[in-house]
Amino acid sequence: MAQLSPVLTQATPVQAARGEGVYLYDTEGRRYLDFTAGIGVTSTGHCHPKVVAAAQDQVATLIHGQYTTVMHQPLLKLADRLGDVLPPALDSVFFLNSGSEAVEASVRLARHATGRPLILAFDGGFHGRTMGAAALTTSGAKIRSGIGPMMGGTVFAPFPYAYRYGWSEEQAVEFALAELDRQLVSTAPAADVAAFIIEPVLGEGGYVPTPPAFLRGLRERADRHGILLIADEVQTGYGRTGKFWGHQHVEGLTPDILITAKGLASGFPLSGIAASRELMSKARPGSQGGTYGGNAVACAAALATLDVVQEEGLVENAAVQGRRLLDGLRGASADVKSVGDVRGLGLMVAVEFTAPDGSPDAATAVKAHAAAAEQGLLLLTCGPFGNVVRFIPPLITTAEQVDEGVALWSKALANAV
Repeated sequence: MAQLSPVLTQATPVQAARGEGVYLYDTEGRRYLDFTAGIGVTSTGHCHPKVVAAAQDQVATLIHGQYTTVMHQPLLKLADRLGDVLPPALDSVFFLNSGSEAVEASVRLARHATGRPLILAFDGGFHGRTMGAAALTTSGAKIRSGIGPMMGGTVFAPFPYAYRYGWSEEQAVEFALAELDRQLVSTAPAADVAAFIIEPVLGEGGYVPTPPAFLRGLRERADRHGILLIADEVQTGYGRTGKFWGHQHVEGLTPDILITAKGLASGFPLSGIAASRELMSKARPGSQGGTYGGNAVACAAALATLDVVQEEGLVENAAVQGRRLLDGLRGASADVKSVGDVRGLGLMVAVEFTAPDGSPDAATAVKAHAAAAEQGLLLLTCGPFGNVVRFIPPLITTAEQVDEGVALWSKALANAV
């Protein structure tokens, strides 16, 4: 009898039998408040009726139409509909299956378009587990350990993680931009850099919002040196941060390439990159394709997801409930000495645990995370040291459910510290 790989360990003890909205039910019928959302995937909640109906209808019509062999309507309609939510300049899209694939497609496009070899990423970023994406990832050693040598042509610059440095955000940004400028004349000559790639909020690296001043600094340097700016919106896109795209928290800023996945299709495997038609046309023939990319059922689910996001005002809800969640978690942590920072943007919120000497306190984070599951609240940890607990509710989450989550977290903290 074959079994799952023993390396596939679970973050929680739950064996899910079904999901409904913000809740998961295990095989014994116990209900859990799911503030993991499949790592930000089930944006419209578990089994939203409109998404389910769209997928069911499509399964009975056309399951797979390979898009370099035949074209199908769900794919064409999704490309058209995305024009309503993408920055106007990004008018060309290419669909794949996963975030990692989309990251690699963005790197391939950037190198083709510029003829330059280097991709500059930032400390703490997570861009995927495939070989090229992992080469751009420094969110934790587990992604890169034991698989070297890594893909060449990657360079890393500091990320302005103010809490880690013990500085103000302004000081952290000033330092990170100065270090970037130094690298552009030393280890990564600007004339050799094809693109900067950055998450609007660090994901696996600790749920740290990228300061607007830093993103503006990247855009200015990209324009000055002819470098492309890639926004990895795999986790921050589709309303997660309280804007449709995470980079939109910086007024007037538009990336050259945008990567999307996770919340795009409410749980069906689908990802994509968007760029201007002029830029996308610089990809070499045969460089874009894939057997399952743009699957008809996944595209139908994505169309329904977009309908739900827009009709139910989920972007606005993420902003409102995100502020409520952030305030609630700060209140719950106010007297907990091991909580060093509570931060977030929209429904992407984190609690960072720190020891009295300022070092990461992973042990308490693990205890709090486990205690939350015992209380019926599902969460995840992140950060290089595993000392950050993250809250990723579906975008449909109500004020009452936010308050329920905060109450359960308060009990978990009391049991863990």
